[in-house]
Amino acid sequence: MKYINLLFALVLFSSAGHAEISNQFFDDTHDFLGSVVSNGKVDYQAVKGSTELQALIDYIATADVSGDDSNTKQAFYINAYNLLVINEAAKSYPLQTLNDVSGFFDRTSHTIAGERFTLNSFEKDFLLKEYQDPRYHFVLVCGALGCPPITNFAYTPILLEQQLERQTKKSLNDPNFVRTGDGRIGLSQIFEWYRSDFGSNKKAVIEYINGYRDNKLSVASKIYYYNYDWTINDVEVASSSTGLSSGGGANAARYIVSSTIAKGTWEYKVFNNLFSQRTGNDAEGNLTERSSFFTTTYNVLYGLSDRFNIGYTGRYRRTRNDNLPSGVLSVLGNSEENLTRGQRSGFTGAGPQIRWAPVKKWSNFSVQSQFLFAIGSDLEGRGGPDPLPFLEWEGNIWWTQIFNDFPIGNNWSLFTEVDFLIEDLGGGESDINRISTPATAILSYNLNKKSIFYALAGYSPFWQADFEYFRQFGVGTKYQFTPKFELEILYTDFNNTFLGNTGGQAATYNLGLRFNLGYRK
Repeated sequence: MKYINLLFALVLFSSAGHAEISNQFFDDTHDFLGSVVSNGKVDYQAVKGSTELQALIDYIATADVSGDDSNTKQAFYINAYNLLVINEAAKSYPLQTLNDVSGFFDRTSHTIAGERFTLNSFEKDFLLKEYQDPRYHFVLVCGALGCPPITNFAYTPILLEQQLERQTKKSLNDPNFVRTGDGRIGLSQIFEWYRSDFGSNKKAVIEYINGYRDNKLSVASKIYYYNYDWTINDVEVASSSTGLSSGGGANAARYIVSSTIAKGTWEYKVFNNLFSQRTGNDAEGNLTERSSFFTTTYNVLYGLSDRFNIGYTGRYRRTRNDNLPSGVLSVLGNSEENLTRGQRSGFTGAGPQIRWAPVKKWSNFSVQSQFLFAIGSDLEGRGGPDPLPFLEWEGNIWWTQIFNDFPIGNNWSLFTEVDFLIEDLGGGESDINRISTPATAILSYNLNKKSIFYALAGYSPFWQADFEYFRQFGVGTKYQFTPKFELEILYTDFNNTFLGNTGGQAATYNLGLRFNLGYRK
């Protein structure tokens, strides 16, 4: 260790004659990283409130690079990026994943040599464009376990070329980073997100990787991209995990729907709700009838900016009234058996949707509003001598939702939602028939990196002359197959004024799918 420190000091001394960037910056960065980084992980508990780190951040903001050569600038920029990531993560520590901090890469601005950048704009729009060196992907560390490991030393002008080569070779020979087996090659999504940096086709990517590997890969092998692990590269978190970049991420850690999606990305959601109630009493007091509603809601969102999303929503419904015995799923079929008052189906509404994060510092607080224009005729089934079953309100629907969520320790989180809902707007017997203010709370537990279990409680009063309400309690789970695709299942026990007064019973059965395209750090 004494000889390594001596060599490092000589390197710094030899570069002193031409660098505008202070040699003390590289020296202090080297000492700081050596004290807080171990085996590619950061001791964020020790970092939090560090005066040494704050001094480095202050220097990064005001440094003058105008007189420096290319190697000095690059070494400064690489260290600056890695230090800024550590500093930003430490501000919100403790946390499970970087995606727990909304806008970590895209919203928060940092001053670097007198210029303002987000971490993403600094990496993509400045460094990668300016220097066009794919090896940057193995030395710029995003603070997650899915990244190549951070070093416990500083990058320096004289050693930069050797350091870039060494870290790239180390990453591409790591069996957890480049995975082989069964004739397939598993690559980090870094190679998918930045495909053009490594070549325009599969052969070029393999050839680039083979340029650094001891055991060469076959061009004939099939490539797949394993899920990026956004778990923070903290020594405490890492010690309790598998240590493999096997997936997971923010959505597995919390019941997250409150965040807006990133600029330039798309989100598709399909949520299926089956409500079924049993009512009516025979002479012996047994329930005799079943009424069911099946609703499919479609949502498409686009990130116009990181804090403002626009989109479209639509609704398809089916309804059926049966005599018992009939199954919960009878509403999905067309059988005439047990049918009493008919069945209907069709698209009932569609319209625009927005989601907005109004307060930059409140990272998981957002407001979503959608307006559904009524589609179809006689949706309420009032017309004609033989009325049809109720399918939907005749008027339009305006639904505004206020979301917020926050972690409770490492494994628990609480999601809250308060709504303002106007149904039958401009339809029926008055201009506004129904106003309600539903409220929902969801307590979730992170089972592992890909799945959560949650409990739901909801209550909604209807503000009208004859007071009505509904309440529901339920349990659900979400499973994240990839950061771009997740599945949700929910069951709730449902009650309202009518069911409470008549002894009826009701429940909801829910299945949701979510797709996110263009997911990026």
